[in-house]
Amino acid sequence: MSCNHNPRPATRRQALSMLGQGFGLTALASMTQRALAQTGSAPDSGVPGVLTGKLHFKPRAKHVIFLFINGGVSHIDSFDPKPMVDKYDGQPMPGSVPVTQRHVGNLMKSPFKFKNYGQCGMQISELWPHVGSVADDICLIRSRYADIPNHEPTTTLFNTGSNVAGRPSMGSWISYGLGTENANLPGFVVMVPALPISGGSPMWSSAFLPAIHQGTLVNNVWSSSEPFDPQKAIANLNRPGGDPAIQTRDLDFLRKLNGLQSHHDVQMEASIKSMEIAYRMQTEAPEVFNIRNESKSVLDMYGPGNPALGCLLAARLVEKGVRMVQIYQGKGDPWDSHSDIMLHVKAAREADQAYAALIKDLKQRGLFDDTLVVCGTEFGRTPAIETANSSPNGNVVNGRDHNHHGFSIWLAGAGIKRGMVYGATDDFGYKAIDKKVHPHDLQATILYLLGIDHTKLTYEYSGRSMRLTDTNGEVIHDILS
Repeated sequence: MSCNHNPRPATRRQALSMLGQGFGLTALASMTQRALAQTGSAPDSGVPGVLTGKLHFKPRAKHVIFLFINGGVSHIDSFDPKPMVDKYDGQPMPGSVPVTQRHVGNLMKSPFKFKNYGQCGMQISELWPHVGSVADDICLIRSRYADIPNHEPTTTLFNTGSNVAGRPSMGSWISYGLGTENANLPGFVVMVPALPISGGSPMWSSAFLPAIHQGTLVNNVWSSSEPFDPQKAIANLNRPGGDPAIQTRDLDFLRKLNGLQSHHDVQMEASIKSMEIAYRMQTEAPEVFNIRNESKSVLDMYGPGNPALGCLLAARLVEKGVRMVQIYQGKGDPWDSHSDIMLHVKAAREADQAYAALIKDLKQRGLFDDTLVVCGTEFGRTPAIETANSSPNGNVVNGRDHNHHGFSIWLAGAGIKRGMVYGATDDFGYKAIDKKVHPHDLQATILYLLGIDHTKLTYEYSGRSMRLTDTNGEVIHDILS
């Protein structure tokens, strides 16, 4: 009777897959990383980026905080006052009817008053008084435009450089290029109070880049009925411990697996690196997320709510060396005001104080000069009232449709001119007409401030050199200090 012997696996990947039909990454992480703790092995210095030690430009920023106001903020009700819309309120827009996603009717003036803020005299609406208080610190771009008037493709474009999901997120590209500054924390953190949101997890995916560069999702839920628990911020971060002797044995076994092949397995190394960082996060991450360590004055400055918690955690994370933190305002599309533009009041109340507090807090922590803050939305909204799908009973109310032809965003911090308004839309806020800025231009500028030439940060995939900005994008030098 003959015996069948399993051949020795040719690669570490094959060896792992043969053990119990493959280790789950979380289980392997738990075994490996606790074993690291028991052996006393010193953690490494983190994950180096492909551009470590060879940046293309002198960097002005070390970190990025990306405030994504999902849902489509109306620029003409927030950051781009239009007297001509007031003048022709209730009348057809001169020229032609705006063409976006749904049918719209006559012009509708903003119900919100604008005033001048700061020494720069920047005009901002009453929706954003706290942001207005830091007007002298921000650069307001009024000439953004995108390609498609739908949430998913435009959110995807802003976050990944493509209208179609499947490309690495901007945070993943930044992590891939620059690596991590802190071996105990991920390079890219994403905060979402609740899912789903438009686009979903592809918005922070590493796609074809090594898995180590994927965004780590944090649940930043903070309310009087649901206090924030730092131990639960990252799912499955803490697991019950095991026998130290068994953990040490498992680590020795994994090390032997690492030597089973002669060539360098990039994906396996990235997976192991992810597991090692996950272990070290078990001790450092809860401390970073423990906002009870903050003074009452800081907590009061941010105020309550999910955006406030996200912004406060973002400041704490970049202080600890995280490269990029992205914060989504809320579940779904909280600014999507098709039926009633007055819904903007609630959404603005949640975000306004928090965003301004972030600017002030970065200053007092000494982080403002090397942290780039980007506050953007996927598109703006029409100057004309929406006449389709406006309310459950079919009546026309005072909502606005999507408008990707022209809208506003703002930036602040490292390398950005302060108290500046850049670009313009037409007299009715319909289309960007002066110094137009595409998402690829913004992405190129963000990379430039980090010391990266956006045309040279590439990755070979599917037969071509992929990059965040695809085949387009120009650095907006006029907004740089």
